[in-house]
Amino acid sequence: MKESNDVVNNPRHYTSGGIETLDFIAAKLGEQKYEGYLCGNILKYISRYQFKNGLEDLQKAEFYLHELIELLSGMQK
Repeated sequence: MKESNDVVNNPRHYTSGGIETLDFIAAKLGEQKYEGYLCGNILKYISRYQFKNGLEDLQKAEFYLHELIELLSGMQK
């Protein structure tokens, strides 16, 4: 059976090598810098959706917004 490739929430190329790329980035940057990284990605996808990938870019912005909410929720505990 062929695995589906969710290009928004779980692209296959982000987990090659045995580690999720976002997990690696978060570990290397720490919480404060990772928060900035997530905000930057949200802004990037929101500002280009009309000119590049339309709905897909909005879904990617939503993905990063969810990640940011999860990060901030964990920081408040």
